[in-house]
Amino acid sequence: MLFFIRFTFKWIKRGAKFTLFAALLALIGVVGLFGYAIVQGPPSLMTEQNTVYYSQGDTVIGEDHGAEERYWMNIDDMPESIKQATIAIEDRRFYDHFGFDLRRMASAALTDLKHMQMVEGASTITQQYARNLYLSHDKTWKRKIQEALYALRLEIFYNKDEILEGYLNTIYYGHGSYGIEAASRYFFNKSAEDLTLTESAMLAGIPKGPSYYSPLANAENAKSRQELILREMEKSGFITGDEKSEAITASLTYSDQTDQTKKDVAPYFQDQVLTEAARILDIEREAVQTGGYHIYTTLVEDHQKILEEKVDAAMPAEEDAQVAAAVMDSETGGITALVGGRDYSESSYNRATQARRHVGSTIKPFLYYAALKEGDSPVTMRESTEMAFKWQGKDDGYTPSNYNNKYAEKPITMAQALAVSDNIYAVTTHLDIGPDKLVNTLKTFGISTSTKPIPSLALGAANISLYEMIEGYGKMVKGSESLKGHTIKKITDRHDNVLYEYKPVYNEDDPIDPDLAFTVTHMMTGMFDSALSADYAPVTGSPIQGKLTRMYGGKSGTTDHDSWMIGFSPQLVSAVWIGHDDGNKPLADFNEKRYAKNIWASTMETIHESMPPAAFTPPPGVKGVYIDPETGYRSGPNCPQERLMYMKKEDIPKNVCGSDDTRSEDDLEDEFKDDPWFKDVVDWIF
Repeated sequence: MLFFIRFTFKWIKRGAKFTLFAALLALIGVVGLFGYAIVQGPPSLMTEQNTVYYSQGDTVIGEDHGAEERYWMNIDDMPESIKQATIAIEDRRFYDHFGFDLRRMASAALTDLKHMQMVEGASTITQQYARNLYLSHDKTWKRKIQEALYALRLEIFYNKDEILEGYLNTIYYGHGSYGIEAASRYFFNKSAEDLTLTESAMLAGIPKGPSYYSPLANAENAKSRQELILREMEKSGFITGDEKSEAITASLTYSDQTDQTKKDVAPYFQDQVLTEAARILDIEREAVQTGGYHIYTTLVEDHQKILEEKVDAAMPAEEDAQVAAAVMDSETGGITALVGGRDYSESSYNRATQARRHVGSTIKPFLYYAALKEGDSPVTMRESTEMAFKWQGKDDGYTPSNYNNKYAEKPITMAQALAVSDNIYAVTTHLDIGPDKLVNTLKTFGISTSTKPIPSLALGAANISLYEMIEGYGKMVKGSESLKGHTIKKITDRHDNVLYEYKPVYNEDDPIDPDLAFTVTHMMTGMFDSALSADYAPVTGSPIQGKLTRMYGGKSGTTDHDSWMIGFSPQLVSAVWIGHDDGNKPLADFNEKRYAKNIWASTMETIHESMPPAAFTPPPGVKGVYIDPETGYRSGPNCPQERLMYMKKEDIPKNVCGSDDTRSEDDLEDEFKDDPWFKDVVDWIF
């Protein structure tokens, strides 16, 4: 027993020594930390935070303003209600701690541990101010440590009122409003010094999530948070119960100012840049706007100007249909121009990126890629005649029709079917190869929209955005999955440190076959080649054929509610959609007006005026051969029409139009073996 007592006493002494030693180390650490903060000196309270957007030519195209553009208001001029509301909801012990609320941090840690996730924050007003002034909004430990050091320096060199004043003048309240004065003017069209308790409580709730708690964006969320703040103010002794009740029931009248920030250059494009930047940096859109970033975009100002002018010229002011359009570099995937609607000031809804509409026949190039992969070729013959297709156990389960109910009444080639947009050929192909093949092909070409393996999918019965469609066509033209549609080339912080730089990702096992992709790309030039016109239908590009001076490929698409044109040169891909926001409202006379095709043609022609001529270069796996469009045979001297088509060597037909000439595989090999690669290009052009 005596031994046990001595042993216990011995370890108590050792424990006391250890505790004393640990306390000494902690004291030294705290002193060192304070010493470091003091040596660093007082941080500036006016740090530039503008986020700037640049075009591809490094010209400034837009700017989200930070501290320099805010209204600065002296704390003595601010109403007590906004100061008290902010303290009550953000940092109740603001005047009692030294930048860090240890009690609140411990409580938050216990709450997070209880829920096994981060559900409660513990940042003080000082910490938030430090983050807004000096740091990015990323979620790394390095940033958290820097934030703590800046917060400590603020507390050492500035008094509480100075910190609160700076915080209320720089915090973001949504809708482009930075600081309490800007917010008061925006929401209530008055100076902040005239804010009532009810108005102050409403504004104090917004910074936690400007897009979630803005009364103009979500009135229910905003009201709920306002009531929470008023209860917290009562709990903190700032207001009485009667004042709380009166403030809760008081009505609010908001300013008529529209929820828009004016953007002169490519506003829809800039919105997409902001969305992509938030995703890239893994922060909220508001954090991008106030982060002091320099964002270098893919915008070509001349392309944007031309696209906007052509939209305005093609669509009269009284036309109530909407428009979406974009131009993309077919080598890099960079979006060089983008329009998301007729008038950004009337509607900021970006129809190029946010709207998903039936794509009609513009889906057919992906269908025929899938068919080529299954063994078809551009000269595969299928019937074009009125017919019903068996589906879901019914012999007449699906009955599509051609435009104007006209048919070839005989077999036609895939190349001609694509050029004249024959629906019967498309559905037959779709069901022959299996509907799941097109579903999988769309995914291969980067179209993430869920589609169903149904017969009508062959005719575009799928809601897909223009942004996805132009990227899918870009992958087809490039013949590689590596092409990705994007609007941002590079992002730097305010000190020019590169935070992000776009680099294409190349996959050694690229799922896109470049030979098949080129075959489809070349077939799409057929929509502008009269040689592929049929007795029952002209090529779909005939209305704009006379306006084109270069080699283009493309595909149009029409439904009762949507009109599409997506086409390309070797350098650029462009897409245009026309329709109504109300998806149930039909387009009137859209075939006669041809807005989509006219906008596309005039845009591409004007943009290409300053660009050198270019040709599509066929990959070594395909050969160019002249084909009789009617029979699908190789062209001969007695054929009235001929069309250069590209296909794999084994798919070249042995029969020759107008003769009994049938060549063997060895004869065909001898015919093409000595051709240089550029012969195909020369034949194509001339």
